[in-house]
Amino acid sequence: MQRLASALTTCTHATRAWRALLALLIVAVLYLALAPRPPAAVDFGWDKLNHTLAFAALGFCACLGYPASRTARLRWLFALLALGSLIEILQQSVPSRSSEWGDLLADAVGIVCGAIIAAGVLRAAAWSSRAVARPG
Repeated sequence: MQRLASALTTCTHATRAWRALLALLIVAVLYLALAPRPPAAVDFGWDKLNHTLAFAALGFCACLGYPASRTARLRWLFALLALGSLIEILQQSVPSRSSEWGDLLADAVGIVCGAIIAAGVLRAAAWSSRAVARPG
């Protein structure tokens, strides 16, 4: 368990890497959401699951990219929801794509799930660093 906590601590200090991954994932999500025929290899078989997993990854990276600032994390989470809204608006003009409120709801659920998981990672990392600072 201590190894896992130590690994999590190392990961959360790498904010530049998490921010870079967030940027890459935003580009990938935009491509997948706006391409007329996205690659089948990244399809989990249910559109809402695709949305939830994509936005969970975005929410997770946003939270770990800004671990010291609650305000920055909240701004990013709302920005991701705005991104999901923009995607739904733009999909109306993409052939063979459709816009649905359910997709935006799945995006929101994903963002919340990603943020909750990231909060757990940040807590575990904080606990680990306190445990290391106080040798028992």
